[in-house]
Amino acid sequence: MRVETPVKLRALKKPDIGAVASLEALCPEAAQWGPEGYEQVESGEIQGIVAERGSDLLGFIMARIAADELEILNLAVNPKIRRQGIATHLLAEALYEARNRAVRRAFLEVRESNRAARTFYQSQGFRESGRRKGYYSQPCEDAVIYSLTFA
Repeated sequence: MRVETPVKLRALKKPDIGAVASLEALCPEAAQWGPEGYEQVESGEIQGIVAERGSDLLGFIMARIAADELEILNLAVNPKIRRQGIATHLLAEALYEARNRAVRRAFLEVRESNRAARTFYQSQGFRESGRRKGYYSQPCEDAVIYSLTFA
């Protein structure tokens, strides 16, 4: 019998950037920032949380807080291990940290065609609250805006 070690969540650190960029490349539906995009973590402009098992990076979430709002910027889980609750844990941790910082609302954008992500966010309590025409490129596509207001 094989026993899996538990998934650990922790803050993204500079040494994680290469692994995060590699994971991002496996997930074409995720925002493609490349390694340089994650350098913003160093400046504190954005926060990142990674999920790992042992030395394996399984997924990540990137977010930023402005005033009393949390913007989810990117979320990705290795395609080989999806549907095991990793994205749910990452999102829950980001929302928990935001609530502790007096955030009142969270929002994000999703490609209109990304049915899996839209279903996931709806299952987590997010509701469609608008659209951004032509927001995405390659291919050009609308973004669906989702928001979640904290009680």
